[in-house]
Amino acid sequence: MFGYIIWDVNPEIFSIGSFSIRWYGLLFASGFLVGQRIMTHVFRKEGIKETLLDSLLLTMVIATVLGARFGHFLFYEPEVLLKNPLQVITPPFAGLASHGAAIGILLGLFIYARNKKMSFLWVCDRIVIVVALAGCFIRLGNLMNSEIVGKVTDVPWAFVFTRNYEFTQYPRHPAQLYEAIACLVLCFILFRLWSQRKSQTPQGMLVGIFLIWVFGLRFVIEFFKENQVAFENELAYNMGQILSIPVVLLGVIFLIYAFRNKDKKQVTFTDSAAEEANRAESQVAKS
Repeated sequence: MFGYIIWDVNPEIFSIGSFSIRWYGLLFASGFLVGQRIMTHVFRKEGIKETLLDSLLLTMVIATVLGARFGHFLFYEPEVLLKNPLQVITPPFAGLASHGAAIGILLGLFIYARNKKMSFLWVCDRIVIVVALAGCFIRLGNLMNSEIVGKVTDVPWAFVFTRNYEFTQYPRHPAQLYEAIACLVLCFILFRLWSQRKSQTPQGMLVGIFLIWVFGLRFVIEFFKENQVAFENELAYNMGQILSIPVVLLGVIFLIYAFRNKDKKQVTFTDSAAEEANRAESQVAKS
């Protein structure tokens, strides 16, 4: 038998006066930076111009932060959103909701794909690989902050979060680690599936797997977590579980679409973009 793990990690890496660098911020930023490198590899392997990556990174940063912030206040603190909507974009950005981030990312990628005349599903299927990895980093950041803790348990890998003054007395499930490991495993699975078929990957398949895996497991793991806000104590299922159900159903829709259309020609760019490229090539050939 193992003893309980005493978790007494300082969330700050270092500080100079009022300025500090925190593990959460570092891990959050690392998700985007590492994701950029992975997407560079993906674009190179599929022959897509890497110049499209800069705007994709900017889209992901804005969509993730705004979606997660707006989702947090909409789902968990709607009264704050009504009283002071500017708090959504005001630092220090305390409070991020993964369901809101998912909505924000899908909307952001839809706008990005439309502006770049790319296939929305093609972009989504590639970006979920790095979103899964980012999800792992973010949950590790939650662990470093001693937040989103689990319920009391006697399992040998339980954590005692000494810096979480609301839940310091008893060993608890390290729910953050459960989700971090689940996201890391999913990242490897999605990358492997993409590597096998690349441009022949049925469009919608990877994003479908992502939504079902992440939010299906989120529904289960919520049973091992403490509720985040008081009103959830009156609900049969907490807000995280309620919101996960439609997202999982959306993932099922994506999978059905992918398998029904798996024999169709897979496209990266829309027909209009392809026509423009062909016209450009023809003009170059004539000149």
